[in-house]
Amino acid sequence: MSMQQSIERKLRERFAPERLEIVNESHLHAGHHHVESGHHAEFDGKGETHLRIRIVAPAFAAMSRVERHRAVNAVAADEIKAGLHALAIEASAPGEKTRW
Repeated sequence: MSMQQSIERKLRERFAPERLEIVNESHLHAGHHHVESGHHAEFDGKGETHLRIRIVAPAFAAMSRVERHRAVNAVAADEIKAGLHALAIEASAPGEKTRW
């Protein structure tokens, strides 16, 4: 199971979202420098290192923006430890205006 699939499964179980989209944006970061094992290396854009999560769920209605981000990051904690470098989060409650 890919990181994206694992995070999607966990988000669906935890938040029962009305809408959920996870976009792999790793290719947009090709050529950027990352630190690997203490050495700088140029990233080739392959794999699952940069994901964008767009989620609309009733559970977010009672949460601030920071609380929403913390909750989503908690769900993805294992993937972050396994090498997920960046996670962009767009979390909304039903009825809130979204950009997507």
